[in-house]
Order: sequence, then C-alpha cells, then structure tokens
Amino acid sequence: MARTRPSAAELALVVEVEKQGGTVTPTQLERWRQQGWLPRTQEWFNPDSSTLRPDVVLRVAKLADYVRAGRGIGWVGWVFWAADDTADSAARLRAALLKTLRRPFTRAGIEQVPEGDSDAAFQARQEAVARLLKGRQSRRRDLDGTLRAAAAAAQVDLPRSPAHSIPNLRHRAMLELGAQLGVGGVADIGFEGLMEAVERLGVDQTEIDQLRETHRRAQLDGVDMLADDPFFAEGLVGVLQAIETADDQLLCAAVRACTVASSTLWKVLKRARHNPELLLWLMSHVMWDQWVRHSGFVPAGVAGEAALALSTVHFLTDPDWAEDLDRFVQDMHTVLHATHPSRAQRPSP
Repeated sequence: MARTRPSAAELALVVEVEKQGGTVTPTQLERWRQQGWLPRTQEWFNPDSSTLRPDVVLRVAKLADYVRAGRGIGWVGWVFWAADDTADSAARLRAALLKTLRRPFTRAGIEQVPEGDSDAAFQARQEAVARLLKGRQSRRRDLDGTLRAAAAAAQVDLPRSPAHSIPNLRHRAMLELGAQLGVGGVADIGFEGLMEAVERLGVDQTEIDQLRETHRRAQLDGVDMLADDPFFAEGLVGVLQAIETADDQLLCAAVRACTVASSTLWKVLKRARHNPELLLWLMSHVMWDQWVRHSGFVPAGVAGEAALALSTVHFLTDPDWAEDLDRFVQDMHTVLHATHPSRAQRPSP
C-alpha cells in the first residue's frame, strides 16, 4: 500500500535537520516513530507553539547521522528508549536486551537450556556447550594484552590494577568456561572445575590458593560464594531472569548509566591518544579489569549490543559494582575537565 503524503510536521522536521547538515526522509521518520525512537507527531512541538522541540530535532539529527554512516541503529535506539523511560519504551528495551543475551544460543540452535539433575539432562547440557563452542575462535591476546605487548616492545612497563588477574579474556579456556557456565551454571562443573579453568587461564597460583581458602571458610560458615551472581548460579537462565524481573525505571536507569559510562570512556580514550598518561591511569584503575576489558567498549553492531547487555545485567545484580561504575565515571569526568589532564591530580583507583 502506498504511503500517505508527508505531513506538515514531518516536512518541518526534515527542514530543521537539513539546517544542521543532516538528511532525513519522511519515511525514516515514520519508521523511527513506529520503533519508539521518536514520540508521537503531536509531541514534536513546544506546548501551544508551532516551534519544533530542540530535543526532538537533535534526536532525529543523531539518528540520521548514525544511519548515514552506514550503520544500523542497534543499541543507539536503546539509549532513546532508556531516556524516554515509559512503560512502552521499557518493554521495547527489555525485549531487545533479552534477544541480545539469547543470541549466542539462538545462533547455535539452542531454543531452551536443558534443566534437571538427571544424567540425560546433564548430557544434553554438555551437547549444548559443544554447540556453543563450535566455530568459536580464541585469540592470542585481548585488548589489555595487545597494549602490554606493544608497550613491552617499546620497553615501557604498563601498570596493573588491583583486580588484574586474568592475562587474556579471549583465551580458549575462557570461552569454554563461559559456555559451560552459560548453559549449566557452576553446578555443572563444581568449584574445583572452576578453579581448574582459572588455572588454565594463567592466574597466579597464590591467588588461586587464596580463592580456595576463601571458599573453604565460606563453606564452613554455610555461605555459597557464588549464589548471588545469576550467571554463576544459573547461567543464561539467571541472567535472563535478572532482565525479566527488573523494574521498568531501574532497567532504564541501568542502561542510561552504562551508556553514559561507555561514552565517557570513549572520550577519555580519544584524549589518551595525545596524552599517554591517561592510558596509564585507566589501566591502573580497578574498573579497567572489572569493566573496561570485558564490556566497557560498545562498538556498533551486535558486539556493542552484547557488551551493553552484559554491563546492564551487572549493574542490576551487583549494587556495589554499580556504585564503583558511578565513581569511575566521576573520576573520568574529573580527568576530562582538567585543563592539563597529564598534570592534574589523578583520582585514586
């Protein structure tokens, strides 16, 4: 069916975006409105006025710029849903997060994670793990390792944060551990199985011994160290439940916090190109290992969606981590607003 002629409001918005150097069509506006990235047409204008709201014009300009770069909207649309913070936008956001978290399983043809304590259920989960790992490639180094290798070649010793224990997050052992935990949680491999995987990752033996001792003492006190972490406790099922049961406003707030953090991180990294001391500060900060290395970078596409989804789950399920992330963002803002970042007093990790 042919589309109706553009409305006066749509044409006015097209003109305003063009004034800012952007290009958008009425068809795109309609599509974005249907996706919930734009409000209803009657909400585009200031109250009792024919003037377009500046925030609406800015939002359309950003969407148009992103599309013009040849990229899909992806997680950028999540930002607008989280900002709107309505029942409808929260529902769209929740659905997108769940789809993203399920994506590795969907691609592997796993419609449902097998549950139960029977031998048949356990075997089915092991088969699911094998399907998840099929075709997955490990890497010799992750970002952290690449930076350290380049620095070592230049005879520069980069700092390590207090949380730095795993040399390579892209190691084959990490892929295997992630698949096992995602399918069956730690119950399928046990604490010793977890420690064996940690050993293969190259974690210092002293730290492994400390983990074993902490676990032993916790057991004596009747405490399950991993029960509060949904991924360790229940794998994908626990992670999905964290998103499914989150309050609408809290879900939107979590995505806002994580996208602001990633955006701020990107600004600091851009500044670090001309100020190496900023990179040294970043890599010595505890959040480099607790967030930046595994999900702090949010590129375009499905990789960025996965990173943002993981950060959101972490934010929702670990209040202490959420507070640490907030403090890290404040630290990064302090650095960004310093007149001479390399000379400014650096926030302590």
